[in-house]
Amino acid sequence: MSQKVDLYDSAYGNYVSDTYRHVRIETYGEDFGQTSWVTTEESNEIPQLLDLRPDSFVLEVGFGSGGYALHLAEKVGCRLVGLDINPLGVRNANQLALARGLGSMARFEQCDASKNLPFDDDSFDAVFSNDVLCHLPGRPEVLAEMFRILKPGGRMLFSDALIVGGLLSNEEIATRSSIGFYVYSPPGENERLLERAGFRRIRVTDTTESASRVAKQWHDAREKRKEELVAAEGDINFEGLQRFLSCVHTLTGEKRLLRYLYFAIKES
Repeated sequence: MSQKVDLYDSAYGNYVSDTYRHVRIETYGEDFGQTSWVTTEESNEIPQLLDLRPDSFVLEVGFGSGGYALHLAEKVGCRLVGLDINPLGVRNANQLALARGLGSMARFEQCDASKNLPFDDDSFDAVFSNDVLCHLPGRPEVLAEMFRILKPGGRMLFSDALIVGGLLSNEEIATRSSIGFYVYSPPGENERLLERAGFRRIRVTDTTESASRVAKQWHDAREKRKEELVAAEGDINFEGLQRFLSCVHTLTGEKRLLRYLYFAIKES
């Protein structure tokens, strides 16, 4: 069975490293500090899907490095709160916000988002989460909390890269799950849970091919910089992450694991 592999501490702890920055640029084409399957095209579409404006108040669940949230604050001018459980990510995000002069527009807090969210009812105009809900237990409760903190008419968006589309072996599941806790979903389950939480006008987009492409580009960009990355992560962790990325590429390329983007509204 595959042993546990560190992705997030390495990514956030080495955020300012030129090696990691070049890997992100080569993987995604633009550096938002990404550790997900979100393409740059998808990143550019999110503000339109959520109808973000300068007076919007936005929540990101699982912000990672904070880079994308700060990009939204700069591009749109909206106020933003980010929640993440990783302390290195929280520290990195708040340091970035201060360095870019965005401390009054964006704040980042350590929080287990599988618990009750620390906000009043009807607080946010939009909430989004990129490839994070699959890490959280209790998805029905998480979606209910997102619904609760959204204002009437508010929009939500999340992606799930662990929709089961075909046969998976135990070793493939172990390798795909080697970077942390994961929940795998059958097709249609997220739509059912969104409706149960109260969301309406649900739209689903299949982004599996993009995820497969990102995984391959990420793997290859890291392989080019093996020596530097082994020095930062250690040989065992480097090889473990390479196996993880190869597994993602294979499973999504063969459509045995799917990635869907979900959009929904809390109707007035």
